[in-house]
Amino acid sequence: MILSGLEIKNHIGRQIIIEPFDPARLNPNSYNLSLHDELLTYTERELDMKRATGTQKILIPPEGFVLQPGKLYLGRTEEYTRTEGYIPMLEGRSSIGRLGICIHVTAGFGDVGFAGYWTLELFCVQPVRIYAGVQIAQIYYHTISEPYERYTKGKYQNNKGIQPSM
Repeated sequence: MILSGLEIKNHIGRQIIIEPFDPARLNPNSYNLSLHDELLTYTERELDMKRATGTQKILIPPEGFVLQPGKLYLGRTEEYTRTEGYIPMLEGRSSIGRLGICIHVTAGFGDVGFAGYWTLELFCVQPVRIYAGVQIAQIYYHTISEPYERYTKGKYQNNKGIQPSM
């Protein structure tokens, strides 16, 4: 079962933490998250799953930044989230998808207990200008049956910024 927007609001500050939280971003069954002003790109054309790959930081200027097709950009949400007792899921907003921007390649599924910023895997089908602070994604929550194990010690837990593949 997916939580309604009213249920998300009822659990804010307890089982669901979203910081900062703005009630105006609450939807009927999700909450809008925004894009931070920083992106990472990989510095090598060919990526190797068995070793760390260098990255380059890009700051999104006030006039925006143009994403290019065929290139993967890693971003993150401005909001920190923590979830207890629910499974957080992330999807792009429909208005973003209609511009041809994918906000996650395969990683929209969160674990119960996850705490941190969401890394976004941004990819586009044609050049598109993006801006820091735009509401780019929506988080929603599934119930989970008990008993369950919390995600507490994973390699992406309690991150402070954009997380390249580890």
